[in-house]
Amino acid sequence: MERRLSAILSADVVGFSRLMGFDEVGTLTALKAHRRELIDSKIAEHHGRVVKVTGDGMLVEFPSVVNAVACSAEIQRAMPARNQNVPQDRRIEFRVGINLGDVIVDGDDIFGDGVNVAARLESIAPPGGIMISAAVRDQIGERLCLAFEDMGERELKNIDRPIHVFRVSLDDAQLAPERLSLDALAVPSKPSIAVLPFANMSGDPEQDYFADGLVEDLVTSLSKVSGLFVIARNSTFAYKGTNPDIRQVAKELGVRYVLEGSVRKAANRLRITGQLIEAASATHLWADKFEGAVEDVFDLQDSLTETIVGAIEPSLRRAEIDRARRKRPGSLNAYDLYLRAMPHVHANTPADTDEALRLLNDALKLDPNYAAAHGYAAWGHEQRFFRGGFHPEDRAAALEHVDIALSIGANDAQALSIAAFVHANMTRDYEGAIGVLERALKLDCNSALAFGFSALANAHSAQCERAVEHAHKALRLSPFDPLNYHPYCALAIVNLFRSRFAEAAAYSTLAIQSNPHFSVSHAYLAISQVNLGNVAAARAAAQRLREVAPGFTVGVFERGPSSTKALAAALRKSGLPD
Repeated sequence: MERRLSAILSADVVGFSRLMGFDEVGTLTALKAHRRELIDSKIAEHHGRVVKVTGDGMLVEFPSVVNAVACSAEIQRAMPARNQNVPQDRRIEFRVGINLGDVIVDGDDIFGDGVNVAARLESIAPPGGIMISAAVRDQIGERLCLAFEDMGERELKNIDRPIHVFRVSLDDAQLAPERLSLDALAVPSKPSIAVLPFANMSGDPEQDYFADGLVEDLVTSLSKVSGLFVIARNSTFAYKGTNPDIRQVAKELGVRYVLEGSVRKAANRLRITGQLIEAASATHLWADKFEGAVEDVFDLQDSLTETIVGAIEPSLRRAEIDRARRKRPGSLNAYDLYLRAMPHVHANTPADTDEALRLLNDALKLDPNYAAAHGYAAWGHEQRFFRGGFHPEDRAAALEHVDIALSIGANDAQALSIAAFVHANMTRDYEGAIGVLERALKLDCNSALAFGFSALANAHSAQCERAVEHAHKALRLSPFDPLNYHPYCALAIVNLFRSRFAEAAAYSTLAIQSNPHFSVSHAYLAISQVNLGNVAAARAAAQRLREVAPGFTVGVFERGPSSTKALAAALRKSGLPD
């Protein structure tokens, strides 16, 4: 059954039954006149297709959300003049709801969740008003000179999840005077990417299936990355067999980043190359090549998908952070403030934590329902609690943000992962945290963040095999991630529990190299060196620990996760004060 991504407009007449009760013939005559003289021509002008008309309502499909909103705004603005000489209680007024979603095509009709959400948005629109989903708002960007009022998340009838809703304000703004082109879509506020068909460079037409399957897997896997807008495969495969200009592709698809690549077969080997490009500047953000045996083609496809997604996600994150840094302070929105907080979150020093919390709090003032920002704010307060004196207000703030992140971020793998880990550290409920982290990994099986936190949670609860598995998974997915001190610390903890002190020292050192300012890594190294009999090395690690965190003591370590009497005793022998 055919599917496609469409902008869906649902409209109906306010109080139609009441109007029909007053005057059936007059109401139907007036409604037909509005459609003939205004509505049908506007829909055609904006390249819409009337799917069905149901008495007082209609369902219209557009190839562009920009055109859908522009069309509805022009119609709603024209209606007051058409109703000027009609008594108030006899006027025909429309409600409109617009959504961007996947639809099932059956002949000339369309069905599915995308249609249902549009209908429910229409039902909550005021007379003469337009309600749109957040997906529509993201696509519009600044393409229309319209104001949008953020109505927050709303529970809609028979929709199994809250929908973030915006109201289109028609009072003060005017539509852009120029006709909007279908070949220029607005870039969403969040990072957006299109995966172009990979070129088959082998001269073997049979390898097309492999290249196409790899791209399809990449699109599916990238779609699971929280906060990433991914263009559907059907749209990008329109470029198959062409050599398009990347800037034009990005303009036509409304994306910020483009991934392209090639497949080459030589003897019994396959070589796949990929490169990630920021379209506006044509800058290469990441490039790599991968090889494998032809006989292992499907295993290779799975491995490539996992590796490429793992490499792309942190590359996109760094590019987005750099983009936010270039924006003027007065133009920052919640997403930009969140991005600016990320390097400070990753640094994990007292000063950086304070700055991260300042930026995250500013983001949450603009968007109180930003689940990931609540998660990172919880983490910031958790860091301050354990490394800043165990102040009860930090504990309370951490748990408050955890509760919000868990309640509004049920489908956000990133928010769930951070909130679960923070809650576990504050309450020692590692079993509960592991359950939430497993849910996060079902939502996004390529999340290095979730695997890293899961490795630590399992290590803290002495589930060593699972901790090792998830630590290595995190490192394989994102080998250059600034948060890799998490899986390295998990491996250090496991080896300390197993009395494999040389391995514990090695992983502690790798954690320190990943983030020299994370105090606990130095503690694990000092403990490892004590147990190896390297007293001088242990004292050097303890001294470095005091330089990184002057207030760190054995008592602080004892109140943290994974502390045992044996580990605390070893840390005391390194010269760290009680």
